[in-house]
Amino acid sequence: MMISRTTGDERRKYERTSAAIRVEIQHPAFGIILGSTRDISDGGAQVSIENPPVPPVGTVVNVKFKKLVGRINEEAVEMRVMHVSRNVVGLMFVAR
Repeated sequence: MMISRTTGDERRKYERTSAAIRVEIQHPAFGIILGSTRDISDGGAQVSIENPPVPPVGTVVNVKFKKLVGRINEEAVEMRVMHVSRNVVGLMFVAR
């Protein structure tokens, strides 16, 4: 009997794009956390965190994406922490 296994990439709804975008993650309990994306998609982003703490899985945070000068989004968007591995978090956009 053959068992079929689906890899993580095959289960993805959205295509990822490698991108290094500065991010500012905000949460009342953690303050402002700085980082940059490793990749981004219509569903979320993988972010390398520069300064601890790293929010735990399930935490909803407010995220601003930044350019060298100014912001990409003026108002923060809500994102949920879906996974954490050391200083890397997987964030998913929260539907409003």
